[in-house]
Amino acid sequence: RLYRLAAEQGDATGQLDYALCFVHGNGVKQDDGLGVHWLRLAADQNHVLAQYHMGNVHFLGRGVPRDDREATRWCRLAAEQGHAVSQYNLGVNFCSGSAGLPQDDREAARWWRLAVEQGLAVAQVGLGKLLLGDIGAVSTLPTAPGEAARILAQAAQQMGDEEVRLEALAALS
Repeated sequence: RLYRLAAEQGDATGQLDYALCFVHGNGVKQDDGLGVHWLRLAADQNHVLAQYHMGNVHFLGRGVPRDDREATRWCRLAAEQGHAVSQYNLGVNFCSGSAGLPQDDREAARWWRLAVEQGLAVAQVGLGKLLLGDIGAVSTLPTAPGEAARILAQAAQQMGDEEVRLEALAALS
């Protein structure tokens, strides 16, 4: 009830919260269409989390037709506001040339570095593997084993992941 009141008064956070109630069926009947309606209102006010979720609903086709270009547009808006997961997602899409983006290792590295600066471990793994030449179009970005090892070691420590730790050690040898 409070979310609805805040949403109806134009509060972007209230609109986001109300939208997520519909998306997940929390306290209301699950309705992706209504969820997207309220998400869009919040996203149009530059609410970064609403923009992130708008990217997700377009990517998944929940409440709207699946649309990679629209998903990427919303993802980029959130990423440009500093949303680490959106930055990571853009890096993934540039690395693989998916979601309507061209394959571009330099752009993947740029977005992953921004997410790494915020401590996002999964971005550390992506960037580390890219710098090792394990992923991406190897010829477009020079490998950097030392930097890759440092980044992968940080990710391994943060995630407690033995496999990532071993990759970091291998990069040093």
